[in-house]
Amino acid sequence: MTIREAIRETAARFERAGVPDAKYDAAAMLAHILGENQLEMRLDAGREVPAQALQAYGRMASRRERREPMQYILGETQFMGLTFRVAPGVLIPRQDTEILCEEAVRFAKGKHARVLDIGTGSGALAVSIAGLCPDAQVTAVDVSDQALAVARDNAARLNARVRFVKSDCFSAVGGERFDLIVSNPPYIDSEEMAGLMREVRFEPELALFGGEDGLDFYRRIAREAPAHLAPGGMLMFEIGWKQREAVETLMRAHIGEPYALRDYGGNWRVVCAALEEIEDARQA
Repeated sequence: MTIREAIRETAARFERAGVPDAKYDAAAMLAHILGENQLEMRLDAGREVPAQALQAYGRMASRRERREPMQYILGETQFMGLTFRVAPGVLIPRQDTEILCEEAVRFAKGKHARVLDIGTGSGALAVSIAGLCPDAQVTAVDVSDQALAVARDNAARLNARVRFVKSDCFSAVGGERFDLIVSNPPYIDSEEMAGLMREVRFEPELALFGGEDGLDFYRRIAREAPAHLAPGGMLMFEIGWKQREAVETLMRAHIGEPYALRDYGGNWRVVCAALEEIEDARQA
């Protein structure tokens, strides 16, 4: 079977299964198996696909047909221009999170900043910040052993100096204080969980579900963060598109006056605040 025929046949399977971007996924998957640039592969589309590669392609196609995310099937994804390994059981980094990463780098660049990434998952935020801010001391925490194993592997492959700690939010970092705390916490609420795309349902619920209203982790982190922030230290959250006002209210109560940033689609995506002296009554 030629490259052209294999892609055409697989794309048709994907379309019948309701896979978004069926033709692109079919081509990207075959290029990955062949270890080739997708454009160059297409220019030589009359070439026969080796039998072993065709078998591997069929196995991968069956997984995508069941709507398993491409990132899990290929075992990798792109974030901040870097290739990160991902695996089932670990949240897939999204482009939207690059907004949070960019803001964190702007704050920490050129400083000996102590940075904490809460709920590191694949390590995308922590590893990217460490790579772009070589003077920073980056600590990344997660409650999942599986996520920490993947994150450590990504840090090793990308030569990033990150300290990884198994911790439920701040529980294992004791009395440490940080100049910057970043987090992309679980923030999907009960209603949204029920309507997730089939691909997203393959991802760990632990990294998605933020409680009935999606705000459980924002409440906890905002409440506990002052004990772990240095004077003037910054707390930065990724948020769901409709959560800006609620998260800003939490920031005002526990951290300081917030500001928000939009993503490239125009949705509110990041809320940040620097630690201020806040009256005891406001923290009650």
